[in-house]
Amino acid sequence: MAAFDASNATLTPKPKMENSNKENIGNNNIAAQTFTFWELAAATKNFCQDCLIGEGGFGRVYKGRLEKTNQDVAVKQLDRNGLQGNRQFLVEVLMLSLLHNQNLVNLIGYCADGEQRLLVYEYMPLGSLDDHLLALPPKKTPLDWFTRMKIALGASKGLEYLHDKASPPVIYRNLKSSNILLDNDYNAKLSDFGLAKLGPIGDKSHVSSRVMGTYGYCAPEYERTGQLTVKSDVYSFGVVLLELITGKRVIDITRPTRQQNLVSWAKPFFKNPSRYPELADPKLKGAFPARALNQAVAVAAMCLNEEPSVRPLISDVVNALSFLGTSPETPGSAFGPITIASPSSDDQEFAATI
Repeated sequence: MAAFDASNATLTPKPKMENSNKENIGNNNIAAQTFTFWELAAATKNFCQDCLIGEGGFGRVYKGRLEKTNQDVAVKQLDRNGLQGNRQFLVEVLMLSLLHNQNLVNLIGYCADGEQRLLVYEYMPLGSLDDHLLALPPKKTPLDWFTRMKIALGASKGLEYLHDKASPPVIYRNLKSSNILLDNDYNAKLSDFGLAKLGPIGDKSHVSSRVMGTYGYCAPEYERTGQLTVKSDVYSFGVVLLELITGKRVIDITRPTRQQNLVSWAKPFFKNPSRYPELADPKLKGAFPARALNQAVAVAAMCLNEEPSVRPLISDVVNALSFLGTSPETPGSAFGPITIASPSSDDQEFAATI
């Protein structure tokens, strides 16, 4: 059986440069474990239905246990006829082999026997944010406010690593609730990097790409032109933050016509701070700090601005959410003024304090 050979890959991290906090993506070799198809079949009990934990356009995800290490893992078996082909498989192997952060899911290895394409990740026991927020069973306790903001903060830190620590920057292009995975303590990790792109370098303002992603989460300028920047990810983050605030899915055709698109429905509320509480998820039953809600809505509104240059940098979003993701009992959690600097044409600053 032919094995996937990554020895000629051009994306690998070089040692950090002096006086630099960035992780350079260079041209050394990558290192990731390789598995045979039969090893992963054994780990997942021959990909039995009882081990199935997820399914999508990419294929299926199974829970498994590696015999050699006695480690629980998630095994993603790519659909050979699906949307995610060899190129996306290669991109994900490269990206997750090279980029390591506590808010990115850890790739343990891969399998490329013959036509089989499988990815092996650390197992995230609580599944995805979507499972706990948007597909919550009727009798299950909803996420409380502080857990929601903790998840938002973790996801934003994952983006911050991709945008600010990797060199060149990485545009994730696939941020959505189902791609934010949770460990037992609700720490968030970004997953599914098959659509990731290296960002612009030098004097380039954007990279061009065929439009891919999930409807509702894609930035409007990317949908129109195919031009990607890190601000495209910021827009997607604003959508996820709005879902966390409202408990509503971004697109839901079962809702009344004017409410089917969450962002379009919410925009009139953004203009009137006195109506911000109306955006709060009813399942929270009012159990949230009013000022924190106002600040979270203001951050979401800025991320969702139609004009990319007016959206905040993800590092500023992380700074803002670091105040909202802690409970009142946590030292340093006072809900004081939060100012987010957004590099608009007039270098305007937006105050997120309402």
